[in-house]
Amino acid sequence: MILNRNDICWCGSGKKYKKCHLEFDEKLNRLKNQGHEVPTRDMIKNEKQIQGIRESAKINDGVLDLVQEKIRVGMSTEEIDKLVYDYTVSHGAIPADLNYGGYPKSVCVSINDVVCHGIPSEDTILEDGDIVNVDVSTIYNGYFSDASRMFMIGNVSEEHAKLVRVAKECLDKGFEAVKPWGFLGDIGAAIQEHAEANGFSVVRAFGGHGIGIKFHEDPFVAHVGKRGEGMVLVPGMVFTIEPMINEGDYEVFIDEDDDWTVYTEDGGYSAQWEYTVLVTETGAEILSR
Repeated sequence: MILNRNDICWCGSGKKYKKCHLEFDEKLNRLKNQGHEVPTRDMIKNEKQIQGIRESAKINDGVLDLVQEKIRVGMSTEEIDKLVYDYTVSHGAIPADLNYGGYPKSVCVSINDVVCHGIPSEDTILEDGDIVNVDVSTIYNGYFSDASRMFMIGNVSEEHAKLVRVAKECLDKGFEAVKPWGFLGDIGAAIQEHAEANGFSVVRAFGGHGIGIKFHEDPFVAHVGKRGEGMVLVPGMVFTIEPMINEGDYEVFIDEDDDWTVYTEDGGYSAQWEYTVLVTETGAEILSR
């Protein structure tokens, strides 16, 4: 759709095009003509949408804060699921995981060699020495947010504590690489370099994703890459960064019995942290953590 300067902007802000996204579109078109991959308009959120995602993220962070307060040795992952469900619905929100693609629970709880999508169960009990990822996603007034944290249960070995720490450092380095008019490849490169420098590997089969209006949107956010490559990052983009860092090889497989639980191929431990991130005019902001 071609807009005139005085038309209402395509983004939904209600402002005139010349006062809103005209210069933005001109810059994006120049980059596209130079051969760069650029985001489509539906990947760019307006102020109202960003505020909606912020409100969802407040609840999402509250859920993770509660889990952080309660998680302990001897707790079942089903108890974690109940905490997540009860807190979320009591705040007028919906757990985004519940019934998504047939997923049966409100949260993913992934322990030790489970990379992601671990299904809560009364039979799965947290033990001393476990490392645990709790991945929470929330829908509030139609807006989505998503974040995860690692928890070390009891006395965790030095090697596994290092894995958890380095995974968090990888996430933070990936976030620091987010710059307006930078590239998606900058994120993956920062993560990959730090993980491999510490003797770990980065899972390729899964990555981050656009989020906000839907649970999973474009773009796909790879956690490996090369600087200066991939889609251009522009203000208004909202996506997750969620590197999965393995102590051994990066290969994984999905449990054939439940079609959800992802394990490391070699049985090594895996750690993951996740942010929902907004690209701003001057840098980036963590919306959920």
